[in-house]
Amino acid sequence: MKTFFLIVAILAIIGWVAAYLFLNESAVNIEEINKATPEVTKTALLAGGCFWCVEADLEKLPGVVEAVSGYAGGATENPTYKNYASGGHREVVEVTYDPTIVTYEQLVEYVIKHSDPTDANGSFVDRGKEYAPAVYFADETEEQVAKAVINKIDAKGVYEKPLTVAVLQRPTAFYPAEEYHQDYYKNNPVRYRYYRNGSGRDDFIAKHWGNNVWPEGDSPWKNFQKPSDEILKQTLTDIQYKVTQKNGTETAFENEYNDNKETGIYVDIVSGEPLFSSLDKYDSGTGWPSFTKPIDTEHIVTKDDWGLFGKRTEVRSRYADSHLGHVFPDGPADKGGLRYCMNSAALRFIPIDKLAEEGYSQYVSLFE
Repeated sequence: MKTFFLIVAILAIIGWVAAYLFLNESAVNIEEINKATPEVTKTALLAGGCFWCVEADLEKLPGVVEAVSGYAGGATENPTYKNYASGGHREVVEVTYDPTIVTYEQLVEYVIKHSDPTDANGSFVDRGKEYAPAVYFADETEEQVAKAVINKIDAKGVYEKPLTVAVLQRPTAFYPAEEYHQDYYKNNPVRYRYYRNGSGRDDFIAKHWGNNVWPEGDSPWKNFQKPSDEILKQTLTDIQYKVTQKNGTETAFENEYNDNKETGIYVDIVSGEPLFSSLDKYDSGTGWPSFTKPIDTEHIVTKDDWGLFGKRTEVRSRYADSHLGHVFPDGPADKGGLRYCMNSAALRFIPIDKLAEEGYSQYVSLFE
């Protein structure tokens, strides 16, 4: 009998350990999934002030394979951070991109929306023409495209002043900046956030564009390529895979976000699509994270789900096609009456102080 209880105890301990590891497995790494270089790529040269910020913003645009900070446009060879300005160079970012996912036109629009295109003498706290916005063209077609984008944005009257973005012939030489400048926002996150917040860049972007920071008529997830089932099995935990790919349901009350009260947003665990805000989260008493509405219905799809319990309304993410949960008509009446009952395993939470760093700066304004 003692042997029987000992075996039961050992099995229980193994189960507890397995459950702990299971629930604490890291989320899918989208960068790893998308890091393969496409067969055909193109490059573009863009400037919008401090290259730390331009590089960080561009790397978050789907279709961008690589963004490298550097110097271009001057008369001196092999410039350094100490002498590039005196040599007539400008801080620029060379972008390698997949033209089947993002176009040169969209790159130009994106960098304009993420800088101050009305300042020909600098950018935010950085003064001097070396920080002024510019778009470089490789041929006549790109020149026409760049000018058309500038005129289109100018005509919208978004800014108080006219756009002064320079449209320049792309120089033959691009000089990558010193290694410590590359991926500065990743390698020095505290200093980077301090600089970026202090510069006023994000406030300026939010004031003029709000949530419309992506290229017009485009969603950054529109061209999202869902990883193969084999890759998903490798990168998702068992419960994440079961929920998102097999329409499973996690255990009530024993999931990561049911009791989470932090401020931030919840995104799709596979694609990163923004789904729900902590502002709309409430305690439904069901044991699963519940919300009164999604951040943006653009990323939500609902469909009839017929099962043993009759008809329910399933909720899926639009571009990753992940099963998220269900929506019910028993939510708070004063908030619309809906309850979006989600699985924690289908979500990843991003706290408010990490939104800008992870490419969701447009959602910071939700909490102001």
